[in-house]
Amino acid sequence: MHGEDTDGRVVAAACSIVIDDLPDGLIVTDRFGRILAVNRAAARLTAVPAERAVGRDMSEVFPFRDNDGREWWKALDPEGGLRTRSRVPERPLHLPGGQELYVAARLVREPERCGDVERVTITLRDGGARARLERSRADLVSTVAHELRSPLTSVKGFTATLLAKWTRFTDEQKRVMLETVNNDADRVTRLITELLDVSRIESGRLELHRQVVDLPARARRAIAGRVAAGEQEERFRLVVGDDLPEMWLDQDKVDQILANLVENGVRHGRGTVTIEIESVEWGVAVSVRDEGEGVKPELAPRVFRQFWRGGNSRRRGGTGLGLFIVKGLVEAHGGTITVQRAPEGGAEFRFTMPTGTPDFA
Repeated sequence: MHGEDTDGRVVAAACSIVIDDLPDGLIVTDRFGRILAVNRAAARLTAVPAERAVGRDMSEVFPFRDNDGREWWKALDPEGGLRTRSRVPERPLHLPGGQELYVAARLVREPERCGDVERVTITLRDGGARARLERSRADLVSTVAHELRSPLTSVKGFTATLLAKWTRFTDEQKRVMLETVNNDADRVTRLITELLDVSRIESGRLELHRQVVDLPARARRAIAGRVAAGEQEERFRLVVGDDLPEMWLDQDKVDQILANLVENGVRHGRGTVTIEIESVEWGVAVSVRDEGEGVKPELAPRVFRQFWRGGNSRRRGGTGLGLFIVKGLVEAHGGTITVQRAPEGGAEFRFTMPTGTPDFA
């Protein structure tokens, strides 16, 4: 018997550890509403410690009410209703202090089909976090609509004009209009690519295709792209350290990181944009710095968030997604990225990538 008691305590302790590892709040009750377990997340969300809740009645400890003031547990009525009922959809509920939580429940029956309710498992999610997520999605929709409107209006206007009055324009005028349409189509393509990247980063579905990458060559390519776009070649400086290790990275994503950081230096900074590549203990560090106003220390934590825009970026356009994507791409490689004040007074973005191998991917 003593061995069985010990085994039971071990199992109970293991179950407690498991539910405490869950990211969402979890409350478990019996069919009568007596609380059997409360995990760490639920205690944090409700400010009710597990030791104050376990063994007590659900409606006393967690008196959830809906927007009309009705008691949620009483309406749940685990012993009543159809015997086929097993799930209660998630809905916003309130605690007496006014805090909003999203609450769902599952009725565990024995036997599973049409049996008596043995336990009720209740999950809790932070209503504030849900509201922030919804605002973020609304901001994304608003940004996309704003960024798409201008190029699509241009494309529609020029194509309609050319179709209606093709013979009235010279070849040079047609070429200028078609070049504008082509450039605006590229803008739309870039925006769609950014949105897909954001989706993959947030869902954890970003895939890497690693190969040996020559980082100095990719940096030179990023500079050449800005020069081709009309910047003076003298505005850029590349500094390459000695004994760089072999780097297994996703070349396309490295190009994307460097292009975004160089464009950020051109758009928001002044003076020379410097790319410095050097070997560090566990890989390679790449710094991209400008000589502009830089980023204030209190703003540094916000720089890599979605829709962050600094300085005069609103006047010069941009979705505010570029640095968020850069951070996601760097971290997908197992690297880190920071922003600080550059020696010349501007902003310095520094990312470090581990050497990696094909097996690391």
